[in-house]
Amino acid sequence: MDRIDRHILSLLQKDARQSTADIADKVGLSPSPCARRIKKLEDDGVIAGYQAKLNKKKVGVGMTVFVEVSLNNHQASSIEAFELSIQEMEEVTSCHVVSGAYDYLLEVVSHDLTGYESFTRKLQRHDNVKDIHTHLAIRQVKEFSELPVFT
Repeated sequence: MDRIDRHILSLLQKDARQSTADIADKVGLSPSPCARRIKKLEDDGVIAGYQAKLNKKKVGVGMTVFVEVSLNNHQASSIEAFELSIQEMEEVTSCHVVSGAYDYLLEVVSHDLTGYESFTRKLQRHDNVKDIHTHLAIRQVKEFSELPVFT
């Protein structure tokens, strides 16, 4: 990956709807070679996909919560079952295996506190969940931004 590829990735992260011609102009290529580079970045899995960024308030998301989860046991089948159940919970926007006192850190969105309570009840029904600790997000200081490209 060279300087032009990194520049293309930066431009796409800022606005994936811009035309190939606009991107080509900004990186100093003609549209055809630029399109080939974008296609190669897609084929190589560097570009994993495209999606729309939604306004949380306008789609009814009233709160964001960070949830620390500890499991009762760490057998492979129990971990797999838990992780599969998390994949199916639409409220969970991200899930990370973490080091420290807890096993997972979840980012969860909800319309309101009642919705979050419903989510926690769903989570507590999972046999392997030992502890759940909740941290309410008061205010977001930085939202997802473009990823730095290190290679």
